Amino acid sequence: MSDRTALTALAKRPLSFLTSGWPWRSIAYLLSSAVLGSVALTVVAAAVVETALPTGVAVGAAVVFALLFCWLVAPHFELFRTRLVDLDLAGDARRMRHGRVTVRELGYALGSLLALWWMDLGVVAVALGVPAALLTAPLQPTVVPAIAYTFAAGGLMLIPVAAYPITAWAGARAVVARAILAPPKVTLGEVVQSRARLVDAFEAERRRIERDLHDGAQQRLVALSMKLGLASMDAPDGPLRRDLEEAHELAKLALTELRELIRGIYPQVLTDRGLGAAIRDVAGRSTVPVDVDFVLDERFPATIEVAAYYVVSEALTNVAKHSGAAKAMVRGSKSGELLVIEIVDDGVGGADINGGSGLQGLADRLAVVDGTLSISSPAGGPTLLRVEIPCLQTVTSE
Repeated sequence: MSDRTALTALAKRPLSFLTSGWPWRSIAYLLSSAVLGSVALTVVAAAVVETALPTGVAVGAAVVFALLFCWLVAPHFELFRTRLVDLDLAGDARRMRHGRVTVRELGYALGSLLALWWMDLGVVAVALGVPAALLTAPLQPTVVPAIAYTFAAGGLMLIPVAAYPITAWAGARAVVARAILAPPKVTLGEVVQSRARLVDAFEAERRRIERDLHDGAQQRLVALSMKLGLASMDAPDGPLRRDLEEAHELAKLALTELRELIRGIYPQVLTDRGLGAAIRDVAGRSTVPVDVDFVLDERFPATIEVAAYYVVSEALTNVAKHSGAAKAMVRGSKSGELLVIEIVDDGVGGADINGGSGLQGLADRLAVVDGTLSISSPAGGPTLLRVEIPCLQTVTSE
């Protein structure tokens, strides 16, 4: 069989599907459900009816047996028989048999034993029972022979039709069983590695831009500023000199802004001296007085330091723009396996992570390094912004 599942065969080859083994495999799949359910039901009923135990004890024992049966047998059998209509389940079945049964799998098995097997049996009984009843019409003495043979011919034609609802139901049941009993493996490690690669690539590109600005545009602006300064000194008094002096001031202003931009892209102090020094630098440039209390003796991976730096930088910018604070404080320390940073201000409060203040962007930036952001900002203040970043790995300072 080229197709790997009954549903795929039914969808791709609705006509030639009838000559394949999928209809028979689907019938076997549904009937095996009825066999398992009826056996379990019989054993439970026998425990209640046939034993000499009091009714309450017998019912309790039956319930315990049913749960043990569901826990130890049913999930494995469910996954095993699902391979009748899903050939890709071989590896998942092996994994299931060697794994621990979860509460979700137990619930599915219990549902199969209590209700789903009745539905499986009902689908087979209706799909095959109708043509079977019509085929037996000639054996009924009360039916007119002509009509009986017409019914029999109709029943014969309905037999291939019965394969479609049976296979469709079996395929749907198999999809549910696979989703619950053998969900796709979550390759968390690959996701984390991929995210780390993206972060590293982003940081490398940012450093390239910073280098190009520093070595290219900044140097040209320095040269331009020097030439304009010399030209204004050599020019005679008059409109030309005033224009040159104005151009010189504009060039110095552009150079200052470019230097601020370069510092914002990736501060050199962060690379050279670490997170504490970089945060003291950004705090020193804040328009709101900021006290810094950092107790960090080690360096962290660049992605962690960059994320922490930009969160603190943006948080202090928000303090200056929106809080109305007279002073602020940044505290930082390593607590166990967490880098913990707190930004406190005595402003008006009322900051909300969902209020469009940019706090959600900070939370998103921290999520890249598995960090979290929490905020306490009652009306009237103070506001406390707490950052926690896992930092199992540290970097030895050279």
